Amino acid sequence: MEREYVQLDQPPGVPPLPLTGERTLPDVPEENYWYRRHLVVYEWIAARVRGLRVVDMACGEGYGADVLTRAAAGVVGVDANPEAHEHARLRYRRPNLRYERDLVETFSEPCDAVVFLQTIEHVQDPGAILEHFKSMLSSGGVAYVSTPNLLTLAPPGAEKSDNPWHVKEYRAAEFRQLCEAHFPRVELLGLYHARKLRAHELAIKLGWDSVHKRFGLTKPFYDRFTPAISASDFRLRDKNLDAALDFLAVCHA
Repeated sequence: MEREYVQLDQPPGVPPLPLTGERTLPDVPEENYWYRRHLVVYEWIAARVRGLRVVDMACGEGYGADVLTRAAAGVVGVDANPEAHEHARLRYRRPNLRYERDLVETFSEPCDAVVFLQTIEHVQDPGAILEHFKSMLSSGGVAYVSTPNLLTLAPPGAEKSDNPWHVKEYRAAEFRQLCEAHFPRVELLGLYHARKLRAHELAIKLGWDSVHKRFGLTKPFYDRFTPAISASDFRLRDKNLDAALDFLAVCHA
């Protein structure tokens, strides 16, 4: 029987969310790698939306919308899932933040920036979604759209990973092509391991996987290593995109 992971130490009155694989969560130590991998992108965007009206589409648990409020004039977090919406509404309370329960295809409100992270791979008609986002944006507005890199997520030669929530996973060139079909200017960045995650990556290439298994170190090592990962253990840059973990498209309307 598989263990169910649930968020730890939630504030009084806030229902914890279970980890289903559909969205990432804070406050689950075993999920910390994925949470930090998403968080670093939210933090990068937050530094670029100062004073703007922002809509965070498919906001999930709500932590990302909360990060965006650090600089934005106002943030709306949108998610259709009733449990995620209720959790976000109760947990993250700021004067410049609200949450709406709605579909990304139908929610519409004028804004200066749309954020849509790690979700376009879940949708049936990504082109229609991007057109919808463009219609919401003010002149000079920007849509920030991220997705995992097929080449580093799926097994070699596969057209998709085994993630049951994903409809379509992208290579760099096809993700750029998708975004450029709907926005006049697109910058494409890649997310990569840095600091201790880069050291861990190099250790694996040198045979670390066989060592920790042979000496029974796997659980004690990763019980300490995984919760210690931080957003600073990832880095965004525009080089060698085929080797990136995730792509971030900065789509200018």
